[in-house]
Amino acid sequence: KPIESWLTDMDGVLVHEELALPGASEFIAALQEHGRRFLVLTNNSIYTPRDLRAQLLLSGIDVPEECIWTSALATAQFLADQRTGGSAYVLGDVGLTSALHDVGFVLTERQPDYVVLGETKTHSFENITRAIRLIERGARFIATNPDSSGPSAEGSVPACGSFAALITQATGIRPYFVGKPNPLMMRSALNAIDAHSETAMMIGDRMDTDMVSGMEAGMR
Repeated sequence: KPIESWLTDMDGVLVHEELALPGASEFIAALQEHGRRFLVLTNNSIYTPRDLRAQLLLSGIDVPEECIWTSALATAQFLADQRTGGSAYVLGDVGLTSALHDVGFVLTERQPDYVVLGETKTHSFENITRAIRLIERGARFIATNPDSSGPSAEGSVPACGSFAALITQATGIRPYFVGKPNPLMMRSALNAIDAHSETAMMIGDRMDTDMVSGMEAGMR
């Protein structure tokens, strides 16, 4: 069957440390020119799609806000499907808190249904301790993504998976990871653009100019 819709990773495919990779801008432009449905996926839950759009623009890649799908959005959608109007204690940044607010969740420290762990640069001993105690009291443990580390200009930094492991060691309870490589994130992305896996392609490896030219030819 012909390819009608496209999913592509952002980090390592379109950009590396905020620098556009060869062919990335041309690929996104070709998708829009030929009217193809697509989403750019990222496990980074720190930023909102609007923030990420601005970052990509600075890299020279023009991706509409509605074409960006984060692990925060996938997590919020998953939780909304599990419990309408639920509550959560969140260790994360604005990308995650905004996504949960948008699906009607209440963010609270008092008897939340879930403890939701995402990416953030502001973890504290106090917040992690509170999360541990809430999980011990029965809150379900959810995490946006299993990545143990991430890149930075200075070197690796601990990511969501590392802090999840810390909490698991303290509680004996493993989180449910929503983000990649969980197929749930891909399914939620396909649903977001009303696409079907039989007519969709996922790009998870670095592209080059020849690959972009070949894909563009296939869109015609």
